Amino acid sequence: MTSNRKRILFIITQSEMGGAQRFLYNLLTQINSRYDIRVAVGSDGGPELVEKIKSLNIEVSILEKLKREISPINDIKACFEIKKIIEDFRPNTLFLLSSKAGFLGSLTAKFVIRNPQFRIIYRIGGWTFNDPWPAWKKKLWVNLERLSAPWKDVIIVNNEHDYNQAKELKIKPHRGLALIHNGLDIYKMEFIPREEARLKLFEKISRHSGKIFQTETIIGTIANLYPTKGLTALIETAEYFKNNDTMVFFIIGEGSERPILEKLIKEKGLEKKVYLLGNIPNAKAYLQAFDIFVLPSVKEGFPWALIEAMTARLPV
Repeated sequence: MTSNRKRILFIITQSEMGGAQRFLYNLLTQINSRYDIRVAVGSDGGPELVEKIKSLNIEVSILEKLKREISPINDIKACFEIKKIIEDFRPNTLFLLSSKAGFLGSLTAKFVIRNPQFRIIYRIGGWTFNDPWPAWKKKLWVNLERLSAPWKDVIIVNNEHDYNQAKELKIKPHRGLALIHNGLDIYKMEFIPREEARLKLFEKISRHSGKIFQTETIIGTIANLYPTKGLTALIETAEYFKNNDTMVFFIIGEGSERPILEKLIKEKGLEKKVYLLGNIPNAKAYLQAFDIFVLPSVKEGFPWALIEAMTARLPV
């Protein structure tokens, strides 16, 4: 550790690549040379984020008890895991990403760490109380965000709706709210040329089905298979085009809703209309294979997929 550089400890709830994980990795690539950095990641999700961070020569710790779902016993244990890392690393700044890490991280700093001497920044890519939760769970998260806001110095949101919502709900951090939109350097975006990208996706389907695959029009999306992404609505929409042999729907991504989506596709007889392509490394590079990009989400903050599709010059 270099003693004359400031230390930042990042804590994030899940390792599965999504908006918060994308933000974290992008940020780390920009600031890695200027700070001493350590990242602590919850145990939910795959290895992709951890491997990407380690490729930057940044130390990563796994918080075994930090998980997305509320569990009082695990959550208390997670606080002590966080305490140990804070006391070991002694950060100047504690940077919390996503709702669970935001609450437990600031709770630990406020009530478990004695006389904390660091600033707490909380960055949220979309309030979790806007998820399609039951009413009681939405209310619980509103209260948790409101309760814990004064324990944080700054809360960063990435869209105006969430910024205004925080003000309306009296989510007031110690020093204030900050609105910082997501952004891309469009001149560094690299896409596989349209025909090559289509051919690679067709080959992927052909290998799986054992049949040669072709089509004229591709309606596509890239998303984790989560309830918030509204993919059941996309499949239900595809049913209207069931007899149109020139059009198919591609969904690139993986997640917990796969069995539900597979069942819906089968029930509606859409096995030759809607294709779940799973995870594809650097999926955004394939965007120009699509003719239309669809974002059917029921809740978003400021989605990377949307601005990537715009950069690929797709109708959205």
